Amino acid sequence: MATLSSRADSASLPETSQQEQGAFRNHAPVRRAGLGKTLGIFWRMLFHKPRNTRPVGAIPVQPLTHEQLLAAPNQSVYRLGHSTVLLKLHDKFWITDPVFAERASPVQWAGPKRFHQPPISLAELPPIEAVILSHDHYDHLDHQTVLKLADKTRYFLTPLGVGDTLVKWGVPADKVRQLDWWEGTEVDGIRFIATPSQHFSGRGLFDGNSTLWASWVMIDGDSRIFFSGDTGYFDGFKRIGERYGPFDLTLMETGAYNVEWPGVHMQPEQTLQAHIDLKGRWLLPIHNGTFDLSMHAWYEPFDRILSLAWERSIAIATPQMGEPFNLAYPQRGHAWWMEVDPVAEQATASDL
Repeated sequence: MATLSSRADSASLPETSQQEQGAFRNHAPVRRAGLGKTLGIFWRMLFHKPRNTRPVGAIPVQPLTHEQLLAAPNQSVYRLGHSTVLLKLHDKFWITDPVFAERASPVQWAGPKRFHQPPISLAELPPIEAVILSHDHYDHLDHQTVLKLADKTRYFLTPLGVGDTLVKWGVPADKVRQLDWWEGTEVDGIRFIATPSQHFSGRGLFDGNSTLWASWVMIDGDSRIFFSGDTGYFDGFKRIGERYGPFDLTLMETGAYNVEWPGVHMQPEQTLQAHIDLKGRWLLPIHNGTFDLSMHAWYEPFDRILSLAWERSIAIATPQMGEPFNLAYPQRGHAWWMEVDPVAEQATASDL
């Protein structure tokens, strides 16, 4: 296993990852659906999708160029789609869970198709100092994207086991840093800590939970950013907030949820509570607006999290794909999704 990390952050915390019969597991038990229920979920996903799970109109995208990014100020943050976020820190670029493929799928002729193209192509991206990966699911870890980024990326930061996958794909082992929960590493003065999340992993029928999943803490001097990856709500958010908060920005999963899988994805109410637990200042919802991965209306995650944040007077940013958000001069953005399907019937609880 290609690993370069430090356990300095885990000295007083016992919650490093645990394995059982070769498989990683969550510390909090997660209710698992039986075979019949799982088949029922797949059947409904395939044949009984509501029509509003995909947009009718075009998703607005603000195109980005190589030159724009080089000229952008530090602490600029750009949503490129789903959970792919580009950050400019220390005059260098960092990217989370880069997926530039047309489909979040093991094949490109079937599976969830993008609602929009990325604001910038892989070829136009500037050199990447580090790719930060949360886990190995297809909507977060894309084979072709990784291979195309390998030559222009200095490091790949991954949870345990995910880095081994990258090395098998041809990424040089000296570019890979694999971390357990609460382990940290430093790149160009920025501290990265892999922190717990509540999820699962696997890219095929027989590799379930063979690699670890994680959230990430990024510490840039006095600025702190949290990236949730995929996760259900659990008390780990409070521990992360107590140890590393407050956070200037939380990039929080808000989408692809369903009442059938509460342990591994959060409802918007839980996303907001997790942000509060983390002692977050600004909340930027991700994991939405790019792929159709559940049964709710595509715009519902935005509607719900925005309403909840307003009710609690929490600062929330909803930039368009490609629109800059800057930590030093934060702006809320606007409800752009309401302009995409203006006559769409608003989601209700029956859509879940």
